[in-house]
Amino acid sequence: MTHSYSVYGLGLNSSISIAGLEAQPSTTLQPDLQFESGPSPYWVNADLAVPGAEVIRRKSTDGSPAPTFVLTEHGEKQAYEFAYGDGTRFVVTGDARRVWGACLPPLTAEDLATYLLGPIMGFVLRLRHRTCLHASAVRVGNCAIALVGDAGMGKSTTAAALALRGIPVCSEDIVPLAEIRGQFEIIPGYPRVCLWPHSVEMLLGSEEALPLLTPSWEKRYLPLDGGRAKFLDQRVPLGLVYLFGARTDSEGAPFSQELSGKEALLELVRNTYMNWLPDTQQQAREFDVLARLVDSVPVRRIIPHADPHRIGALCDLIIENAQSVPAEQ
Repeated sequence: MTHSYSVYGLGLNSSISIAGLEAQPSTTLQPDLQFESGPSPYWVNADLAVPGAEVIRRKSTDGSPAPTFVLTEHGEKQAYEFAYGDGTRFVVTGDARRVWGACLPPLTAEDLATYLLGPIMGFVLRLRHRTCLHASAVRVGNCAIALVGDAGMGKSTTAAALALRGIPVCSEDIVPLAEIRGQFEIIPGYPRVCLWPHSVEMLLGSEEALPLLTPSWEKRYLPLDGGRAKFLDQRVPLGLVYLFGARTDSEGAPFSQELSGKEALLELVRNTYMNWLPDTQQQAREFDVLARLVDSVPVRRIIPHADPHRIGALCDLIIENAQSVPAEQ
C-alpha cells in the first residue's frame, strides 16, 4: 500500500504510514519524492556498492569512540548515506527523488519519522536548492512571521504559545522559502510543533499534557489538528523576520531592535538549515537569496525576558508588531 502526503511543498509517496503527516488523496501523478522502509531495495544496494567518501563525522559527546552521525557520499553525488549512532540509516539519491530508511529495535516507526521529517527532509530540500531557515513560522493577519534562532532559543516554544492563542502555525524547525516575482513566501511544513517537557509544563501546566513524539524519547508535540491549535497548509507571504537574541532580566524585556542590512544578512546566513554541510555552491545561492530577502522584508532582533513565564508578553509584542506590517512588501 502506498501512502500519499504533502510536506514542505513536496508530494511524498511512502511505503509506510508516517506519523505526523496528514494523508492526501492518492494520485497517478509522479510524486516529487518516494520514501521506502524495510529491507534495502535494489537501488540502495547498487548505490552503496559505489565507492564512498565521508562528508561529515560527528563524535560522541560521552567519550565513546563510536560516532553519533556519519554522512557518506557515494560516487559523484550519486547517493548519500546517513548513519546514526542508534543504528538508524537513510540513503538519499543525488537527484533527491528517492529516500530509503530503516531503524533497529527498540526504535520504532515514530523514531524513523522524526529523522525523516527533520534532517533528512532538510537535506532533500537542500539538494533541491531550496533555501530553508532554521526557524518556526506563524501567520498573523495576512502575513507570515519567521522566528529564527539556534536550538534552545525558544522559537518552537514561542510558536506553540502563539498557536495556543489561535495563531496558525505554518512550519516548525525547517522553514522553506519561495521567491515569487520578487516576493518571499513561506512553504508549509507539517501539523506539529515539537517541544521539550519543560516547555509543555510551562505552557500547559503539566509535561504530560501533550503526547510523546516517540515511545523512546522524552520530547512531546502539540498537534496542529484544529483542536487546541491550527496548521496553515498553504503558502503565505513573509512579512517579518525575528532573530532571537540572548535572554535578559531587564524589566524592559521583551523588546525588539532594528538591525542593519549587513547584520541581518549575516545572521540569516548563519541560521539556514543544515548550513554546516560543506557545499560552497549552495551556500553562495543562499547568500544571494537572503540578500534579496533582507532588501524586501523587515528583519529585527527580538530579546525575550530571562523569565520564561513572561512568554505572554513576548507573544503580545510579536502580534502587535506583525499587525503593523503590510502583507506585501
